[in-house]
Amino acid sequence: MFRIICLFVLSLFSISLKAQQNRLIKLKIDLSKTAQVIENFGSSGCWYSESVGNFWPSEKKEKIAELLFSRKINDDGSLAGIGLSAWRFNIGAGTLEQGSNSGIKDFNRRTDSFLNPDGTYDWNKQVGQRFFLQKAKDYSVETLIAFSNSPPVQFTKNGLGFKTEKDFTTNLRDDRYENYAQFLTNVIKHFDQQKIHFSYISPVNEPQWDWSRKPGEADQEGTPWTNAEIFKVTKELNTVLEKEKLTSKILISEAGMLNYLYAGTGKATHQIQSFFDEKNALYVGNLSRVPKTIAGHSYFTESNNKVLLETRKHLADTIKKYQLNFWQSEYSMLADGFREGQQGDRSPMDCALFLAKVIHADLTVGNATAWQFWNAYEPGNAKRNTRYYLIALQPKPDFKDGEFMVTKNLWALGHYSRFVRPGMTRILTETIPDKENELQKELLVSAFKNKDNKLVLVLVNYGKVDIDIELEIKNAKRNYTTATTYVTNTEEGMDMKLQVKKKPSETTTIKARSIQTILVD
Repeated sequence: MFRIICLFVLSLFSISLKAQQNRLIKLKIDLSKTAQVIENFGSSGCWYSESVGNFWPSEKKEKIAELLFSRKINDDGSLAGIGLSAWRFNIGAGTLEQGSNSGIKDFNRRTDSFLNPDGTYDWNKQVGQRFFLQKAKDYSVETLIAFSNSPPVQFTKNGLGFKTEKDFTTNLRDDRYENYAQFLTNVIKHFDQQKIHFSYISPVNEPQWDWSRKPGEADQEGTPWTNAEIFKVTKELNTVLEKEKLTSKILISEAGMLNYLYAGTGKATHQIQSFFDEKNALYVGNLSRVPKTIAGHSYFTESNNKVLLETRKHLADTIKKYQLNFWQSEYSMLADGFREGQQGDRSPMDCALFLAKVIHADLTVGNATAWQFWNAYEPGNAKRNTRYYLIALQPKPDFKDGEFMVTKNLWALGHYSRFVRPGMTRILTETIPDKENELQKELLVSAFKNKDNKLVLVLVNYGKVDIDIELEIKNAKRNYTTATTYVTNTEEGMDMKLQVKKKPSETTTIKARSIQTILVD
């Protein structure tokens, strides 16, 4: 028996030693092999900004803004924030003024409208939204995006901010397209005068959903749009922007799922082909305010790795054919893909890793040039199932004060947003294991360079075993002497934490179930 035990222990030791020997992966980075140019990483402060930005104590909302927008590095090397380079501002439809008559259950999901019923404008509305918009400007966030979930209720067919008829057509009245375009333009013009410039205006949101509810049962503002209706409102908005000599670009179409951009059935599908094929009657590529960019949302396309990768590969192929840029403009873990077949609660790090995996796929397979999370903050728990938010709010019942907690999701996005800045170029990478092993597929790698050839590497170890990496940089036009690493893992407080600096030639360990950003200079 003693001999059997000894042999068993030796066998375990041998397996452990083999695992240790096989965990080295060489990461090859060829600076001459480039992909897309990154435009921004961002988030939105849609519904809950109104309460937090308007009523919460200054020190709390200022801290939230710092966490989202700051690029400051503290004296101890810690990061004050994740340095978002884009912020999405919701132009309200006026359901907040309607109160309970709005038909929307949650008052936090009703919005002010700058447009009064008599046709005048009140620019003092949307106080909370404007607070975070101003903070984004103060922190020099590069790209500001204005978006609308519904036209103003004065312009809708039913006088509400959502549909009551399930016909998958817009709630905008047929005789109000020009009014809606003028309204959006007036908002852009006003903020331009306030020295707050929206680079993009998005007039349509998730046009594929029917958005119909019985009054009193609606969850939020929203309306469907057919492709023909999107073409009509885009053309009208382009005309008014030109007339007012405004430079903001029109972002379309914020598809509810990525596959609607290249396929699907219904009245708002094959949107790349519809809007950017010169032979199509709905072609908008010749409009002066429409960039060669199309936006979609990554919801419901990540139920498993096969769906995750195949959807984005098909999208990338279609994008390339029509020579467009693709923006992933809205995502949170709305579907249950983040559970990855597991029962029960998911930990904050489980959620953060899944978020990082989706970002990685959108960037490296979908070739996204921009990536934006949905709501930066929502009521929720920071200790489990942090699927919907970067910052978990614990508001008081009236939402006029409360507490908040940072989730691992904030830092998962921060590993990309903080150091991968607008204008950086993604570089193709190759991972070569020292010996054949299963660890290679658990390591997700993306690499980026700026105009000075400084490198940013984001590495996600999805597995349960540490991985050692060695860098092999080819076609470098400079010498690299320093590798600065920030790590997020399951440990409390280990959130983009600065590690001891190394030489790029030294082996670096990527801990199991962790995300690391390495700056090579």
